[in-house]
Amino acid sequence: MRTRSISTATAFAVLVGSAALSVAVATPASAAGVSVAAPGGIVADGVRQRVFVGDSGLGRIVAATYSGSVTDSATGLGAVADLALSQDGSTLYAALPDSHEIVALDPATLDVKARYAVAVTAGPSHLAFAGGKVWFSYGDQWDGDIGSLDPAVDPAGGTDPVTLGQFPDKVWGQVLLDADPSAPGLLALGETGDSTGSVAVLDVSGGTAQPVAWHDGNYTLTNGVYDVDLVPGAPQLLVNGTDRLAHANGTFGRAGAYPAGSAADLSETGLVAQATGSNVAVYRPNATKPLRTYPGVGTWGAADLVWAPDSSRLFALVQTASGYTVKVLTDPAKSVPALTVNAPSTATRGKPLQVTGRISASVPLPAGVRLKVTRVDLDSPGGKVLPTVTVKADGTYSFSDTPPAGGTVTYKVAYAGDADHTAVTASDKVTVSRAATTLTLNNNGKLYAYDANVTFTAHLGKTYKNRTVEIWADPFGADKPRKLLKTATVNSLGNVSAVVDMKRDTTVSAVFKGDARYLPKTVKSTAYAKVRVSTAVSRHYRTGKIGSTTYYWFRKNTDPLLTTTMTYYPGRQQRFDLQVYFEGRWYSTGSEYFALAMNGKSAVSLGAPGEAGIRARMRSVYVNGSSGDSVNSTTYGSWKYLYFTN
Repeated sequence: MRTRSISTATAFAVLVGSAALSVAVATPASAAGVSVAAPGGIVADGVRQRVFVGDSGLGRIVAATYSGSVTDSATGLGAVADLALSQDGSTLYAALPDSHEIVALDPATLDVKARYAVAVTAGPSHLAFAGGKVWFSYGDQWDGDIGSLDPAVDPAGGTDPVTLGQFPDKVWGQVLLDADPSAPGLLALGETGDSTGSVAVLDVSGGTAQPVAWHDGNYTLTNGVYDVDLVPGAPQLLVNGTDRLAHANGTFGRAGAYPAGSAADLSETGLVAQATGSNVAVYRPNATKPLRTYPGVGTWGAADLVWAPDSSRLFALVQTASGYTVKVLTDPAKSVPALTVNAPSTATRGKPLQVTGRISASVPLPAGVRLKVTRVDLDSPGGKVLPTVTVKADGTYSFSDTPPAGGTVTYKVAYAGDADHTAVTASDKVTVSRAATTLTLNNNGKLYAYDANVTFTAHLGKTYKNRTVEIWADPFGADKPRKLLKTATVNSLGNVSAVVDMKRDTTVSAVFKGDARYLPKTVKSTAYAKVRVSTAVSRHYRTGKIGSTTYYWFRKNTDPLLTTTMTYYPGRQQRFDLQVYFEGRWYSTGSEYFALAMNGKSAVSLGAPGEAGIRARMRSVYVNGSSGDSVNSTTYGSWKYLYFTN
């Protein structure tokens, strides 16, 4: 057994010659979204409603649905630099700069249909399909050019379908490309790798590249090029998602600008999608205010954007902490109305109140817009539809309502949307008054023996519909969670009861959750529980009475062993009180705390006094807050009396 020495020098030790006490403690016997390592182009297939993403880092192409769920992939390709889809959607092309080739794939299966070698030392880099051919850029920062691949030419016939040097001596850096399905014979170029801003539009309808307009990069139009897009329906080129450059008579001139952005793409109807920081904004042609904005699309913005051919959605390739992922942005061609609802913060139940609001949009709304109104309250948690409201010419609206239920009442207002506007919903909340009821709970402050079964009774006063009360018990101590004892409808007297096993001090709560006309209410009652404590005396040779008190009799050279059993709790200690009898009075020799073993036992050994005629007594005490915890109420064990003889 483990032993400890008592630090207090007791009067008992002085009287009986024992230097100290010792203690002995008894030991008890998916559908996953598109994710790529690095961008390698992105195109949308309107025929199959698929989006294809090239992965430059992992050497693959990933296919996904318009909702963003991956359906297929082609792997083992090496780095993918860019993608392009044929005009009829029958072939997907990928630029593979590591192997210097362009690969043609079946977009339905991603099976490889053909491979075309490109005899260059750097590239191919960027792709675009125009004039029935695949156009590609190649070269490094100092000797860039473009070439074409004619898929109608069969290399088995001895003719190479790949033609290089299609725009010689005009560009000398790496070149970006863009094509427009509405102008299938045009190809746009933008030179990267320097800050002078060289751009061009070529006519490729005849099989060779003929300049329509060319700007040789003298800093006068733009400072560097990192994105080019042909503008559908207009002789313009959008550079860097911002500057509109008109081309005529072989030259370019400024035609306007959108607010500053980065990556961009234009829909076949001329809508401009532009990455602006972490947001994506959509503009109507030549507008300066966005049609709609998608906030927080990506922390580091969009690396690339592409429209679905029918303009039904927009795909943004955004950077994440581990690579890049595709975000699907729906209804990009529709304006998002701003809808407000203003209700009073408080109101009286059964009295009319007024709700006002406004609806507006970047695209004007139709006249006489009607709004759906729904009231949600405790009587109608699923919502009650109120009469529709017609918006005034200035966009405002108002309606009155008399709330039948109290508590939190929510007024929801909704616009269903139309061809030019998305649906929108807004709401506001009103705190409507409710009456107070009475709720009581017995046994507060009472002290009970350990393990007593105590009945707690709650009494509920007048309510509207809800007559249910919950009774919860929360024992002291972090290791015991609050527990629901009972949920029941009160009886005809308004009472409901639950029994608590009082092993610890316990806070009992009665909870009425309220109803449509009466407020919730909670009352608490804290009752207290003692610990169970007993002490066994051993090594005595008999028991006998001195007066009316029973003593344990020991020989003067015998060492008494006093073993206390107490309700266990982690870290709990018993307080050991010792007194001696001298000249008709009991004198305290001091107290000492001793830890309980996990079985709740604590054994204390007293030294033999070596002298007859000594009378002593001891008891074990649990002291709330001093015995190592505060989960029970202070409990005193009974005195054990000791008598030493010859």
